[in-house]
This record gives sequence, C-alpha cells and structure tokens, in this order.
Amino acid sequence: MKLVLYAFAAIGLLFPLIVSAQSTAITNARIVTVSGAVIERGTIVIREGLIEAVGPSVRVPADAVTIDGNGLTVYPGFIDSLTNLGLAARPAAQQGGGGPGAAAAAAAQASPSNSNYPAGFRPEYSVAEELRAGEGQFDSVRNAGFTSALTTGRERIFNGRSAFINLAGESVSEMTVKDPVALHITFSTIPGQYPGSLLGTFSALRQIFNDARRHDEMLKMYAANPRGMRRPAADRSLEAVIPVINRQMPVIFSANSTNEIQRALDLAKEYNLKAIIAGGQEADKFIDRLKAQDVPVLLSLNFPRRTAAASPEADPENLETLRFRANVPKVAGKLGAGGVKFAFQSGGLANQNDFLANAIKSTENGLSRDAALRAMTLGAAEIFGVSDRLGSIDAGKIANLTVVRGDLFGNDKRVTHVFVDGKMFEVKAPEAGRGPGAGRGPGGQGGPGTAGPAAGTTSNFGGTYSITIQAPGQPLTGTLNITQSGNSITGTMVTDLGTTQIRDGRTTANGFSFAGSVNFGGQSIDFTVQLTVSGNQVSGTIDSPQGTLPITGTKRFGPNPDAASLNDDSVALFGAV
Repeated sequence: MKLVLYAFAAIGLLFPLIVSAQSTAITNARIVTVSGAVIERGTIVIREGLIEAVGPSVRVPADAVTIDGNGLTVYPGFIDSLTNLGLAARPAAQQGGGGPGAAAAAAAQASPSNSNYPAGFRPEYSVAEELRAGEGQFDSVRNAGFTSALTTGRERIFNGRSAFINLAGESVSEMTVKDPVALHITFSTIPGQYPGSLLGTFSALRQIFNDARRHDEMLKMYAANPRGMRRPAADRSLEAVIPVINRQMPVIFSANSTNEIQRALDLAKEYNLKAIIAGGQEADKFIDRLKAQDVPVLLSLNFPRRTAAASPEADPENLETLRFRANVPKVAGKLGAGGVKFAFQSGGLANQNDFLANAIKSTENGLSRDAALRAMTLGAAEIFGVSDRLGSIDAGKIANLTVVRGDLFGNDKRVTHVFVDGKMFEVKAPEAGRGPGAGRGPGGQGGPGTAGPAAGTTSNFGGTYSITIQAPGQPLTGTLNITQSGNSITGTMVTDLGTTQIRDGRTTANGFSFAGSVNFGGQSIDFTVQLTVSGNQVSGTIDSPQGTLPITGTKRFGPNPDAASLNDDSVALFGAV
C-alpha cells in the first residue's frame, strides 16, 4: 500500500511537468521565416512558449499536439508598432474641465511627483503603471493576426515611456516583453498653462533637455566626490530624460507634417538623440536626412480620406489636399527605396482590417510584399530592440505566430490560428454570408469591424435613436440618425461634442456598426461603434484610442422619418436629422 501511495504521489508531482512539457507541432505548412528563405513545406515545433525547431525535415515529438498545415502559411506574429492597447478607458472630465490638459492635471494631482515641471510635461510617466491584465481584451486584435504591440500613453506633451507587450497573458508581467522601450513626445500644448503654444512647447523641450544634461553632470560630480558639494535636488522628470540625452533610450516623436518632422529632426540633431518618427505621412520629403541621422519611421497606416460627405453643395478640395492624399500610400515604397528603416503602425485606425488593407495599398504603390511583411514583423522588432526574441520564425525565439489560409496580400485570405507565447488561439471561421472581418474594435483598442449579415436578411435598422454613452462620472447623451440601404449604413451621430458623419457603416446579423471622428481638445479622435438591436433597444460599445465605453439607446422614430412629422421641439433636439 505504501508503494502504491508513493507511486500516486510521484505521479501527482510530475503531472504539471508532463503537461508543461507537451509540445505543439504545425506540419506540412508553408513557413515564411522573414529572416531567411521561405520553407515551402515544413514543420514548426513549439514547446514551453518557444520555437523549439523549424525546418523542412523536423521530427515531430511523440508528445506533440499536431496541426496539419496543409494549405496554410505560417508567418511571424504581426506587430502593431504604436497603440494604446492594454489601457483602460480614461474617466471623463468633469464639467468645466479643459480637455486633455485638464485630464493630465487631474492625473498629476492623483499621483504627486517631486517634479519641478507642470502636469502634462512629465516624462517619468510609464505606461506599465496603467496596463491592465487579461487576454480577453485582445480577442479581436489577435483575430486579425496581431500578437504583440508597442503601447504608450494617450495624452500630454510627454506621453511617457512605452512598453512592448504580447497580446495574451493573465498578468501584466506575463504580457510584458520589454519595459521601458522609448520616451514619447507629442508636439501639442497644455491648455490654460505653459506651454500653451507650439512655440512654447519647443522652448520647453529644449529647456528640459538642457536641465537634464546639467542634472546628469551634477549627479556624476556628486557621486565622484560628495564632500564640500551641495547635494543635487532629486527630480524624477529630469532623471527620466537622462537616458534619452545619453542615447541609452530612444525618443519617439509623433510627427506627420513637414514642419513637425523637420522640427523633430532638428531637435534630434541638436541634442544627439536616438530618435524615431511616428506617423511620418510626409516622411518621404526627408529621406536623405532620415538615413543620414539613422532615424527610423513608425509609418501610420491610417491613410487620410475625406471626412465630410461629398455633396453638390460641398466645397471642392484643393489640389494640395488631393495630392497629399494620393501620395501617402506611396511613402512606404519611397522610404524602402531610400534605405530608411520603417515599421507599420495602426495610427488609431477605426477598423484593424484596414491595417493590412492599407499595407496592400502600399504594395500597389511601389513597396515590395517582402518589405511590407518585414515592416509588420522583423522590421518593427529591430527598431524596438526585441529582434533577438521576436519578429521572425527561428529556433529559440518566442512562439508568436500567425497562421493564414490563402495569400496574405490577396483578397481571399483568412487567419486560422494565432500563437502568443506559444499559446494557441483558434480563429473561428466567419458565419455563412459574413465577410472575413468578423469582430470589432479600433486600432487602439480592438480589431476588425463586423461584416454584414447573412444574405437575405430583411432587418431594417434605420431610424433615430436616443443614445447614452456611459462615460465614468459623466454620461454623454446624444442621437443617432440612421439610414439603411441594403447592408450599408449612413447618417449622423450628434452629441455635445458635435455632429459626426457616419462612415464605413454596415449591418450585422443583429445590429449595425460604423466609424466616425470627433474633434476634442484640438485633436481629431477616430472611433468605432458596434450596436446590437433588440426591439426598440440598442446596446453595445464605442471604441477609441482612449478606451472602450458602453453605449445604450432607444429608437425614437421609424426608418427615415419625414422631417415634416417632427414637432419643433424634436427638430431642435435632433438638429442634424
């Protein structure tokens, strides 16, 4: 009996080891390693979160769970090189607040600092302090093939220090691949206080760089011989800038326009900074400088488009605007041809499916497919200093993989599996009659938009809805005026923030979704709305780079109401109808 009990005890102790030792093997698959030649038919073995082996003649371990990859192509997991993924929605500003600057001030009051710099201008902030755990928040992004991302703060001139995270894990430490990665700077202002103008912002940036350089010198002098020398005062803000001025940490400048990029490059040259440009919609005008200063670009795939609905009464767009819009899809090809390092980022896309769609547009405008794939895998990993563990399919690297059926750069493709840290997530096939973009979420907090309903649906969701956005502490009310034509949705959303023209609207099996933009605090913020309709009630979410909020509502009128049937109060209340 003792021998039996000992045997059971031994099995109990060994069972966790047996489970963790189990491997996964993808066989008979086409493998695009990115770092080397394509393996037309090969095997990948995954064990304990790592790629154990990859090649055309790899032996499948006896304990492996096997996936037949016949007809599938395996790529390194896709990387979004600038997001707000993993951050919770910010509480809404109280009445009388001053927009993003006020939010930054409130955050600073909640977290006292020994900094001598104003709220919104404190580089010591780290996004890791606000990251939330839980892999469920990344479902829709993973379904689009993304396995990791660089995530940073949403506001302030100093957006703080970013973290590179994997899009799975039940704890922040489990998700985090590298922290910190870079210090982020946005050329904005702080409403109601210094610096309240762009000129003041550049002056303040130079001042803090100069102060940090002097503070570093004083700290070194004091450490070498403290006797007879006054102790330098502690300042977290200056201490956070010291690694930047010493080129130990890169600084990422959010810069899209010619003036912004030029100013960023000038600052980088003046202070010998290890700089990166984020956005870069006009970066092709600085190819020689970017290459000479070794400045990579995190190129936004949020391509510009006309936001106002075209109509006979609308003012025609000027030639400069038209040229700019036509040129942006060509920028990646020009950077690649000029030898500038670059990676792709979503740039706040309302629909994550547009990430790959716009990458494809880049390949139609001068960029090779290999370069496009590299820009969303190994190229991004190299820029962030994680290419020794991510970005390509090589033995010993983290098992972040994206499995696709069909041509990645073609129209007929579908992500079937995603592996993050070796954990497999199976992507369900879309329902009959639905497109491959099932899911929801924007570039900041979600993934692809939901496709239309099954063929033959007769649901009509048109009409006017009274809605409430459940922002923390201050619900935001408004109206939706929806017009439906087949599976397409058009109309307006009206709130205290103004009137938004609905775009990319489409019906779903039980509701509808759309995207839009709103101006807030001097910035244009993209968002997506996903709603389920039940009788006269609607419910769902509104997603933006600032987070995800619940939205509810009630249908007030039938489809496409006649304006003459509305009384004066209704017209005043629903002025955009």
